[in-house]
Amino acid sequence: MLSMRAGVRALYCASRPLSAFANPIPFSGLGKSHTLCVQGRFQYRLMSTTQQTRQLDPIDPVGPILTVLGIAVGLVGGVLGYVYIGDTRASIYKWLVMPALHHLTDPEESHKLSIWLAKHSLVPMERTNDDGVLGVEIWNKRLTNPLGLAAGYDKNAEAVDALFGFGFGMVEIGSVTPQPQPGNPKPRMFRLLKDKAVINRYGFNSQGHQAIVERLHARIRKYLFTHHITAVETETLCQSEAILSPHEWMNATSVSTKDAKDSKQPELNRSLYPNRLLGINLGKNKISNESSDQDYIDGIATFSKYADYMVINISSPNTPGLRSLQRRESIERLLMSAKRERDALPQNHQSPLVVKISPDLNAEELKDIADVVMHVGMDGVIISNTTISRSMSLRSDSNLKEQTGGLSGAPILPLSLHAVSEFYKFTQGRIPIIGCGGIQTGEDAINFAKAGATVIQVYTALGYQGPGLVHDIKREATEILKREGKTWSQMIGSNHNK
Repeated sequence: MLSMRAGVRALYCASRPLSAFANPIPFSGLGKSHTLCVQGRFQYRLMSTTQQTRQLDPIDPVGPILTVLGIAVGLVGGVLGYVYIGDTRASIYKWLVMPALHHLTDPEESHKLSIWLAKHSLVPMERTNDDGVLGVEIWNKRLTNPLGLAAGYDKNAEAVDALFGFGFGMVEIGSVTPQPQPGNPKPRMFRLLKDKAVINRYGFNSQGHQAIVERLHARIRKYLFTHHITAVETETLCQSEAILSPHEWMNATSVSTKDAKDSKQPELNRSLYPNRLLGINLGKNKISNESSDQDYIDGIATFSKYADYMVINISSPNTPGLRSLQRRESIERLLMSAKRERDALPQNHQSPLVVKISPDLNAEELKDIADVVMHVGMDGVIISNTTISRSMSLRSDSNLKEQTGGLSGAPILPLSLHAVSEFYKFTQGRIPIIGCGGIQTGEDAINFAKAGATVIQVYTALGYQGPGLVHDIKREATEILKREGKTWSQMIGSNHNK
């Protein structure tokens, strides 16, 4: 590589007339000592050390300045690199990294890049502990914070651990379809920058059940290996018939490690973390019969043992006929079949079942779903998916806001918040609600809790603000809770107690 001095001088010389290029520029790295001579505006030739003796440079007073400058740049770069990789609190993401990605890449490529960086651990980690006021319990599991990542970001379980490292209490992968499918043709994702929103029509692009199972299996093997569980035990415990909870794996091994045997250690979930949950969102192949429930049944049988909870996604607007499953007769048949399949599994393979619904339902439709969910005995509901409606308040250009697909982000918040509140009233708070839709701040999060959400999820805002969003929402929510003298759990449904 050119030294910094050579690089600066080359840039300087490039703007000078041809007659000015007489001075050689030191260059190393070819196994010998050479000099790089600029001969033309973008032309270079190498001179050996012998040739240089006939063209000695005068002492360059700029050298020491450039050396100091190089050291300074190196130090600053090192600090910025540490900040970038080290800490989600850094505002560099919100004000520099994310805007740069928005201007340099299209939305889908930016999404892929972020997954690649996370997959290779080139992303920051949350460095602070969650405040106790954020603690919440759901499905008899204790979380240190109620903030989750919605499905759609890590569709193929490529970066689960890095995403937990952001500080999420829950990470939901998928949607996962039984067979691999490419989804809809590109372009299929559009940023509405003026509205802090996104329109997507991905169409359940998925690598399929087998690929995701293999990836989750590999993650379990890695976990067992790094916790000093022997190869024989790993092979035994990873057989598909013997998948246990990580806590049961530890108890099943003869390894007397501190982590495995210390009774003070909190119980691990299937996420492989204490106080964190892994969700798996189940989708339907485009080629499957619209009235068939089999894709969801297969998903439950395949993934239940890997998940802390599973989601039946019947509300994506990008798969033909999918939303028709939200009609009372269809959803009742589907949810009863799904629960029957789950209940038939070995008890240690079962996990809570949740259904994800649309924000575009009217009051009667929402009431029907609430009745069905309670009748069937579902474990929760996610409110909501994206909307097909387009608010008149959208400020983005018409060629963007009129794109076909589901709208997510800030504009959807009023719809989702209203649906959460109505569903909570219809069920009298008996069904856990995962609130999702337009959440960007701690205040948004608190408003969802007051409306009835037990926990919440974000996605679109992460693409605008970067990993620091997680820390910011938790910090802001903590400040509000302490100011009001409440905990998160005390806020849940508090709007309905007035």
